[in-house]
Amino acid sequence: MANDKTSGGLSHEKIETNNFLMIVLILLVLLVGGMVEIVPLFFQKSTTEPVKGLLPYTPLQLAGRDIYTREGCYNCHSQMIRPFRAETLRYGHYSVAGEFVYDHPFQWGSKRTGPDLHRVGGKYSDQWHRDHLNNPRDVVPESNMPAYPWLLKNVVDAESMPAHMKALRTVGVPYTDDQIAKAVDETKGKTEIEAVIAYLQVLGTSVK
Repeated sequence: MANDKTSGGLSHEKIETNNFLMIVLILLVLLVGGMVEIVPLFFQKSTTEPVKGLLPYTPLQLAGRDIYTREGCYNCHSQMIRPFRAETLRYGHYSVAGEFVYDHPFQWGSKRTGPDLHRVGGKYSDQWHRDHLNNPRDVVPESNMPAYPWLLKNVVDAESMPAHMKALRTVGVPYTDDQIAKAVDETKGKTEIEAVIAYLQVLGTSVK
């Protein structure tokens, strides 16, 4: 103990009595630990390559995703099914990273005021979703979800879609020039509720 006090190295006493030093060392440990955990994920095929059959969102689906994010749907609904029996029995196959390589940002999360939406694609009809978004209690009487009636009237901003798709292409989403050129025509005149439904109906459908 005497040698420890007189040595020039970092003793427990020096660390514990120097707040600044303690903070620096904690941040250093977190940085190293985070790099060890996170950096390898950038080089694993399971997290960087799309699952078989995964396609980029169509212009209408992409517009719906933007509206979904704008309205804060992720505040109550996660899109990550964990590999636990209780979750897979209720929602279906657990989520895998390869399903989300074209999502920027992805909608994983743990908040579940409402159910997980990852495998909602194809589970309900378009009309069900329309009724649910217009007034949730028409189809789920006990729902505490707010209504979104303006989605039936608002029209998608079609002119903004090509720029959005070009931006996504710069981060790896494989949109072609032809797809981008047709984006305005494919979304022009579409209501926001049509876009959101198109987005919801494709969620989780790449993995059966």
